[in-house]
Amino acid sequence: MNPDSKHTTNYFNTLVEIAPDCPVDVSEEPKDSETQKSTARKQFEWIKRHPYQYTSDDVIFMAFAEKNDISQHEMNTKREIFFSKGQPCLRASALTKRYGWGVHYNKEGKIALLPVESLDYKKLLEDPSVTKYKAMRSSKK
Repeated sequence: MNPDSKHTTNYFNTLVEIAPDCPVDVSEEPKDSETQKSTARKQFEWIKRHPYQYTSDDVIFMAFAEKNDISQHEMNTKREIFFSKGQPCLRASALTKRYGWGVHYNKEGKIALLPVESLDYKKLLEDPSVTKYKAMRSSKK
């Protein structure tokens, strides 16, 4: 592999739809485990508080950095190493698979969460100019 190559989880002008086997019809906030904040909860809070501020790469790396206690000083180096190999995108997130949240990537690749029941989600589903991908199924079928 070329050491200069960089993988990304970012999309542009795209809607990640909820998974076909998502168990909810109305979006839910992710729950924490008894001992710590879940990855889905961290992602939810960052994206919900800052719509269209972060890219998918930003959010996925922030969760990794927090989980692994990466210092501010190490961030750039660790991020390069992290994305030197492929990482699961938000199509694999519990937000889209379990909790009923669509992820919209604007033309700059910045993301926002959309509840599956929302008018905005439905409008994007019907917009032919927006690329659509379904979140990954939780079960094999």
